[in-house]
Amino acid sequence: MTLFLIVLFAALVFEYINGFHDAANAIATVVSTKVLTPRQAILMAAFFNLVGAMLGTAVAKTISEGLVNANAVTMSTLVAALAGAIIWNLFTWWLGLPSSSSHALVGGLCGAAIATAQGSWDVLIWSEVVNGKHVGLWPKVVAPMFASPLIGFVGGVVLMLTLYAALRKATPHFVNRWFGKAQIVSACFMGLSHGKNDAQKTMGIIALALFTGTQAGAFDNLPGWLAFLHTPELEIERWVMITCALVMAAGTAGGGWRIIKTMGHKMVKLQPIHGFAAETTAATIIVGASAAGIPLSTTHVISTSIMGVGATKRLSAVKWGVVSRIVWAWVLTLPITGLIGYASCRILHSFGY
Repeated sequence: MTLFLIVLFAALVFEYINGFHDAANAIATVVSTKVLTPRQAILMAAFFNLVGAMLGTAVAKTISEGLVNANAVTMSTLVAALAGAIIWNLFTWWLGLPSSSSHALVGGLCGAAIATAQGSWDVLIWSEVVNGKHVGLWPKVVAPMFASPLIGFVGGVVLMLTLYAALRKATPHFVNRWFGKAQIVSACFMGLSHGKNDAQKTMGIIALALFTGTQAGAFDNLPGWLAFLHTPELEIERWVMITCALVMAAGTAGGGWRIIKTMGHKMVKLQPIHGFAAETTAATIIVGASAAGIPLSTTHVISTSIMGVGATKRLSAVKWGVVSRIVWAWVLTLPITGLIGYASCRILHSFGY
């Protein structure tokens, strides 16, 4: 029971950090274009993160049962997985780099699972078909990791060029005024899509912890008012959804100004029309991925959408030196969090946990 409480606490800490680490995903463009003040944007994003988190559980189910063998997971595995994700998120936040909280959690979980299985990689689910649906690391994580940034970049370019063509006779004053309003809608859409995908990842971890605890008999002798913890099936309980949604919203409300500055100001200078195009492109991709149960990196998608939109002005408008630092953070996330998760789990095992 003690280890479960540690997992629950660590999961909610991760959810809060995920909120302020990835707040930039929802509001960086709307703040940089001065359509909303930072405080207005933060409150808007927090509200729509909360709403989005309550819309579906497909991503949560992927995390809980579609990446590693649930029967081989222990509470120590989950503690170590969350440790890897939290450490990497705080490190990249400190550097102001928009890395992927999703990949940090997946990397930590995989590394810790391998440590639990005494170094065996068989504990990982690479690619399987379950009930007619593809699950596993390849279709749900690895392939989308490469495809989504490319789709985000191309989508941003295509939508921006389409808007240029449609508005070629419009005055700059009209464009800025109209898209100043339209960007509020796209920012809300982006906030909702972020909550719909990112908040569900922690739901999956908590569901896995409840299932693991039930299987191990950790909840057998609890008083009646705690009977809701007994979860013989891998299901996403309503109280888990509500708790994660609230904590994600609170984390988003806490801001994340280091990364907001990087995405909103350092990569490319944006006007409202560019912000609208980037947010609309990214949110559409994320909502589609969420419906398919793909724990997508919302950071990768919005970042590359911003790059694509900026590249339509001219390639030199994108500050590629900043972009290269971001890409390195993306590349290193999975292996580093995997190693931290593995090492953390081995340390816990050495102390008898």
